[in-house]
Amino acid sequence: MSTLTYPEPPGVLKLIAHEVRWQLLSALAYSDYRVNELGRLLQKPLNLVSYHLRLLRSAAIVQERRSSADARDVYYSLDLEHFQTLYKSAAESLHPALADVQPDSNTPTIAANHPPVRVLFLCTHNSARSQMAEALFRHLGQARVEVCSAGTQVTTVHPKALETLRNHDIDTIGLHSKHLDRFLGQDFDYVITVCDRASESCPIFPGDPERIHWSFPDPSAFPDPDEQTGAFLQVFAGLEKRLKIFLTLIERNQRAG
Repeated sequence: MSTLTYPEPPGVLKLIAHEVRWQLLSALAYSDYRVNELGRLLQKPLNLVSYHLRLLRSAAIVQERRSSADARDVYYSLDLEHFQTLYKSAAESLHPALADVQPDSNTPTIAANHPPVRVLFLCTHNSARSQMAEALFRHLGQARVEVCSAGTQVTTVHPKALETLRNHDIDTIGLHSKHLDRFLGQDFDYVITVCDRASESCPIFPGDPERIHWSFPDPSAFPDPDEQTGAFLQVFAGLEKRLKIFLTLIERNQRAG
């Protein structure tokens, strides 16, 4: 009778099995955070949080980016696509069929018996990132969501933002820069900041909406026209990934509730 040999569990499974690292990943699945914010959220010492973040970064599961508001600060985010690749590979190492499981649909659907989810996107000037997020999320969520965007300062919508949206067949009708004060008396389910300055100065909203931060660089800050075009495309791609995942999370929470 032959003896089976059992390989070591994949490294990614051993890495994420630790309680603190799992808590960090659970937090970063929703929002980007700084170390001090993660320490408060997890109620753990900052040196312990930093240690486990370093392990997650070494596996490229977590990324870091300097804050555009204060370069001394670093925001951490979950690289969900890379994490998914590692996780699928780990499942496949147990049995090839586990990597072939596909969801019923690539498009998440919010339960029909729920009212539209109200989301406000914020950035400093409401000219690029938050405008793109507003238009794209309205396109993805359609009647299931009510979407607004605003800024702490009012300017105009950047032409490259409009161009990028139109090149992806996203409707830009009605997009215009709006001040945050216009929405302070309204109730939202989620308030999502897409620039670091807005995140660090965002006021308290009525109804205690869930606060989420996605740290994106300002694409309009690139002076070279070609680099700027590429930066807008990168922000659009990053927003699209995050928003599709966000819709899936909303659907899961609604079904659980």
